[in-house]
Amino acid sequence: MPRLVSHPDEVKIVSRRFGQGATNIDRYIELGGYEAAKKALAQGPDWIINEMKASNLRGRGGAGFSTGMKWSFVPKQSAKPKSVLVNGDESEPGTCKDHLIFLHDPHSVIEGTIIAGLAIGAKTGFIYLRGEYRYLLEIVEKAVAAAYAHGFLGKRIFGSDTEFQIITQTGAGAYEVGEESALMESLEGKRGIPRIKPPFPAVVGLYGGPTIINNAETIATVPHIISMGAAPYAEIGTPRNGGTRLFCLSGHVERPGVYELPMGYNLKKMIYEVGGGIAGGRALKAVVPGGSSTPVLLPEEIDIGMDFDQVGKAGSMLGSGGVVVIDDHTCMVEFALRTIAFYQHESCGWCIPCREGTDWLKKSLSRFHAGFGRAADIDNIRRIAENILGRTFCPLGDAAAMPTIAFVKKFRKEFEDHLNGRPCPFAKEGVPQLAVV
Repeated sequence: MPRLVSHPDEVKIVSRRFGQGATNIDRYIELGGYEAAKKALAQGPDWIINEMKASNLRGRGGAGFSTGMKWSFVPKQSAKPKSVLVNGDESEPGTCKDHLIFLHDPHSVIEGTIIAGLAIGAKTGFIYLRGEYRYLLEIVEKAVAAAYAHGFLGKRIFGSDTEFQIITQTGAGAYEVGEESALMESLEGKRGIPRIKPPFPAVVGLYGGPTIINNAETIATVPHIISMGAAPYAEIGTPRNGGTRLFCLSGHVERPGVYELPMGYNLKKMIYEVGGGIAGGRALKAVVPGGSSTPVLLPEEIDIGMDFDQVGKAGSMLGSGGVVVIDDHTCMVEFALRTIAFYQHESCGWCIPCREGTDWLKKSLSRFHAGFGRAADIDNIRRIAENILGRTFCPLGDAAAMPTIAFVKKFRKEFEDHLNGRPCPFAKEGVPQLAVV
């Protein structure tokens, strides 16, 4: 379980109520809770959407799409009911931020869901929790019940004529349902596989009605933007990347934890100052900047700002904000194997390139790491990954392919060192190698 940590460079907005008993609705109200929802209700849908656009809030789930722009795509008139869907299926390896929001500040998610509903004219919101987070369901459901008891949810929210209901749901431990269309399929009681797009959820989503789907951190940020104003929020970050981000710093770092830092915060500074440097005084070998699906960066590539644009220019992605620090004790062939083993296991099996390609990659890397690789395998691994890329119904295939291509490109010599039947060179250092089955 991620622990509460702090650093002077943090700008606490989403995390400002963490550790202050805000799971209790009275305490949440005492700390300014639900005032943003009241303000949004008074101002109306167009004002809310314009505030979201002006804030430069981009989706915190990984895609980084403009939140206000996404909300504006929902048609004003619809024959079918509109819905808000909160994606709390936090399954990306290296990411543990949404967990803390649900654990310490569930009412911020509820309030943000209400505001999103007001923005698009929806009467129903769904909060979908990761299956392994089932123990958080009791906390969230208790918070929802308290919001109903206070009149913040129901037929006449805040004493108005507006209706808004919230329903909670957990998954069954499938990484795939983190993809928005697979999430809707799961919520509808079907197998969690992606839908063909178009149509997009904003037009044809949950139960065929217009739907906006946002990550839990994105939704939890919304009330704070309404309260403090879009312009002050946008000024905290960088151009086109407003506000703060909950960064999950893990791996071989002295002070791992979840830190709320301004968008654009320097990655090198994050590792060496916020995180206290590499654990045990060892050298840095690589950094995964945004969860396991993002291409790895070398030490000479980390002097960059952590926003969607700057990390993209560096050849990777900001993703879900899961920063994994890797020291020089690590076998990158094994790291690649463990990464692809995860995606092979989590593939829903619908797309042939993903289903078969991830299996081929896992088998090839397993043989390679065991010392039975061939020189031709290195380029073959790269080619398999390249043939998965862009050829699947959802981004899971890309999530497996992109880091694999980066591992081969940036650590080719390490792959070559595993050839000719030699065991993993790092095994000689007496470091237990992690088994992959």
